[in-house]
Amino acid sequence: MLNKLILANLGHRPIRTLLSVLAIAVEVTMILTLVGVSHGTLDESAQRARGVGADIWFRPPGSSAIGLSTAPMSDKLPGLLMQEPHVTFAMGTMVQPLSGFDTLTGIDLEEFRKLNGGFRYLQGGPLINDNDMIVDEYYAQQKHLHVGDTLNILNHDWKLAGIFESGKLARVCVKLRVLQTLTGNPGHLSQIFLKVDDPKNAQAIVNALRAKYPGYQIYTMEEFTSMLSIGNVGMLKSFIGVVIGVAVVVGFIVVFMAMYTAVLERTREIGILKAVGSSSALILNILFRETLLLALLGSIVGIAFTYGTQWLMKHVVPASLVQETVYGWWPIATGIAIAGALLGVIVPGAKAVKQDVTEALSYE
Repeated sequence: MLNKLILANLGHRPIRTLLSVLAIAVEVTMILTLVGVSHGTLDESAQRARGVGADIWFRPPGSSAIGLSTAPMSDKLPGLLMQEPHVTFAMGTMVQPLSGFDTLTGIDLEEFRKLNGGFRYLQGGPLINDNDMIVDEYYAQQKHLHVGDTLNILNHDWKLAGIFESGKLARVCVKLRVLQTLTGNPGHLSQIFLKVDDPKNAQAIVNALRAKYPGYQIYTMEEFTSMLSIGNVGMLKSFIGVVIGVAVVVGFIVVFMAMYTAVLERTREIGILKAVGSSSALILNILFRETLLLALLGSIVGIAFTYGTQWLMKHVVPASLVQETVYGWWPIATGIAIAGALLGVIVPGAKAVKQDVTEALSYE
């Protein structure tokens, strides 16, 4: 009977109920989308790093796990590193930041082929001419590109020569020498990948290189990819915390307004319940159950909305970001929505139980 009363109350005011559900859904979608983009972008970066096929990543001093200086290392370093014990091959690339999260990578395709077999082309082929450019399938799909298209990047016109399978090194590549010249960095590299004779000894080799090249950021590939997580990116972790805080406030305000208005509209109804012997606990139970139902419905709709944001990011929004479905955050986001909603019903609930029966019955 109590559940029927709750459903009747929500159904009696469908517009307000719908708006409350949608507001909570936006709250949940906001959290899940941010977490999904964070996980997706970092996991995709880790996948591309592993796809290089190297055992050690050699980076310049002052660089971080998710950023690079443009080209601070000499291109003589790969030759010197190949003379180190147990290092069988070394390949350097240059990375030029573009807008947003996009980067342009200069690469020697012959050296890259020696390192891991090279790219697998889905359309077109490798870099032939100096103005040629190749991109991965995700970037091509996102930018609606086809082989033969012309792209203007760094105030330079490039011809799209090929589209390769995603998951190796970079999304956008041109010839190393051309990019070095275009950016005024001839003879310089951004990062170096090392192959060793036995991957089991990679950590020992890293330790020896760190002693010989102090200040350089040198990692085994496993160590480097493990750093690409939300917990290791302090700024991102803090940003997610801020968004969650904002989401809780949104849920609180929405439910507070909805339930406070509901209590005012149902003053006479509450008076009747009290007159027939209903306790304050029963009235609070009704309000809290209504709020819980709104939060659960909003969470379900919010989870569904995240699939819409995935589609938008993949097909509409021109940004090199990947959104994952992080199932582990579904109950967390739902819990956050419920917490914010229940906080929002406290004041309206207190007002409801304090209402005088006589005044409530005479309320019109």
